[in-house]
Amino acid sequence: MERLLEGLDPEQRAAVEAPRGPVCVLAGAGTGKTRTITHRIAYLVQRGHVAPGQVLAVTFTARAAGEMRTRLRALGVHGAQARTFHAAALRQLRYFWPRVVGGPHWELIDRNKLRLVAQAANRAGLSTESDSLRDLASEIEWAKASLVTPDAYPAAAGKAHRDTPAPAEQVVQVYRTYEQLKNDAQLLDFDDLLLHTAAALEEHGDVAEEFRDRYRCFVVDEYQDVTPLQQRVLDAWLGDRDDLTVVGDANQTIYSFAGASPMPLLNFNRRFPEATVVRLERDYRSTPQVVALANEVIKWARGRPAGARLRLIGQRPDGPAPKFTEFDDEPAEAAAVARRVKALLDEGVSASEIAILYRVNAQSEIFEQALAELGIPYQVRGGERFFQRAEVRQAMVALRQAAAQDPPGELPKVVREVLAPIGLTDDPPSGGAAREKWESLLALVELAEELVATVDGADLPKFVTELEVRAEAQHPPTVEGVTLASLHAAKGLEWDAVFLVGLVEGTLPILHADGDEAAVEEERRLLYVGVTRAREHLWLSWALARAAGGRRFRRRSRFLYGLIPDDHPASRTVAKREPVQKRPKPQCRVCGTQLVDATAVKLSRCGTCPSDLDEELLGRLRAWRAGRAKELKVPAYVVFTDSTLVAIAEQRPEDIAGLVAIAGIGAAKLDRYGADVLALVQGKR
Repeated sequence: MERLLEGLDPEQRAAVEAPRGPVCVLAGAGTGKTRTITHRIAYLVQRGHVAPGQVLAVTFTARAAGEMRTRLRALGVHGAQARTFHAAALRQLRYFWPRVVGGPHWELIDRNKLRLVAQAANRAGLSTESDSLRDLASEIEWAKASLVTPDAYPAAAGKAHRDTPAPAEQVVQVYRTYEQLKNDAQLLDFDDLLLHTAAALEEHGDVAEEFRDRYRCFVVDEYQDVTPLQQRVLDAWLGDRDDLTVVGDANQTIYSFAGASPMPLLNFNRRFPEATVVRLERDYRSTPQVVALANEVIKWARGRPAGARLRLIGQRPDGPAPKFTEFDDEPAEAAAVARRVKALLDEGVSASEIAILYRVNAQSEIFEQALAELGIPYQVRGGERFFQRAEVRQAMVALRQAAAQDPPGELPKVVREVLAPIGLTDDPPSGGAAREKWESLLALVELAEELVATVDGADLPKFVTELEVRAEAQHPPTVEGVTLASLHAAKGLEWDAVFLVGLVEGTLPILHADGDEAAVEEERRLLYVGVTRAREHLWLSWALARAAGGRRFRRRSRFLYGLIPDDHPASRTVAKREPVQKRPKPQCRVCGTQLVDATAVKLSRCGTCPSDLDEELLGRLRAWRAGRAKELKVPAYVVFTDSTLVAIAEQRPEDIAGLVAIAGIGAAKLDRYGADVLALVQGKR
């Protein structure tokens, strides 16, 4: 028993040794909550209070449930159930189905869900485009998770200030029709698993008695994220018993849009007056400098209930102070972040221990591009790479078709006109999926603005070529690399180094949260979650303009003002782009014509001029690249892209000066590969 309690701090030990019954663990970020609850389960088992098979622990992700099972096995606890809410409900429903429903089991909806929503939307006279269907499906999920029936939906949506994807009356019609179609087809969605499980226990005494005889002890992780429907299931599991341990942190409630509420956590000791309440505030994840910033972020939150006022206490040795940096524009911000990532890699920090976190997925593209330009492998978590998104692929097709006609006009305006039929409106639409699509399309317009600022005579054909070059550079397979993720997707994860980027008004807090204090405070908690993902290195940055050289109309996020006093040097522009030296316009090495096309600049010749490609040299270069990529365990593109190899095989540089003149070969690649490439060109390898 003492071995089980070794290494626990006094608060963790108090939670582990609490008597059997209601226990509430208020656990701040990085305070060892999983360690605490798994040791509590093991303690109860070893003391003989409960058998392993009588324990049901639930959490919100399969990954977290798997980690809990692994830790329990390491503590000698075999047979305890650790599952997600839905996995636990599915298991129970399948077992009790013959008794409470009879007949064959209804199938679980997977990909057919949107098909049913499409049928319901069509009957309601609504759009059946995929993003609209996803928003309608999400709204139905919110209603069911919130225990809101179709009839009650308009009032509930109004009270919750829902950003509905269609007028409430039409959402009701879709909701009702979807339920009818689903039931007629004898199908279940994920929310039905919880609804039917709760009903089985509430309405069938024999089922409830058998279940409660089997499971005696319940543990709920991330309790701040429970929905009313999940709470109903938990209540049905418990009956009139109180052998329940819950763990959560109201400061990390970031899923209110999906129906989650911290109130069951905050009201736990009201429901169970005899409950043991333990506060875990010793942070073992982050340096004291990161912890201090996290405390400052959440200190300014409005309407914080007493139960949310955890103040983290850093336990690690000192580390570097978090850095705040303002940039003139997003390209400058992305380039600086990529350079700093490269420096960390050179210092020995693993790529998998570095993350770039942003508010919306559309922000990823410029950072993908900046990392690709430095040959840094990366992976996008919780979203597709920018150029793989359906709306971006659709936009590329439309832009190529329009470019064939080469329409006149200012490039950004032309791009807007081409993308308008696809969904680019002047104002952002309602609904999460529709807004994400809109943000991706708007990002393409911003790329057009950037091209106009950097390339003379930029037109639609040149823009399409530029997009194709970017897309080619950013379509590598998923590799072990730097993580790019939204703040929501980063929940539950941690890295040695974290970059929080794009921290401007309208993005964090998101534009549609403005005017709703509860929504703004949830955005503040998102920033808190982002800060607490960092173990040691933390950078926070923002840009005053979107495109390079664009009008600086943005201002940094309001959440930063309490962190950086106005008279602090970091509150000013401390990292503007260095003045750009005017370089000679690139010219074709064959005919001398000025080059503007990105591919032509790389090859140093016009597309109409003949190629003098050395096929044999190109073959040797490709073989060498494959070997280096295998040796370094990276995709081939990270060494050199195909177009760079073609440029080398055409231009056959004789020295370092000739090599660095080829676009895509910077100082880092010159140091790593320069000698090999020159030897290949000279036939010495």
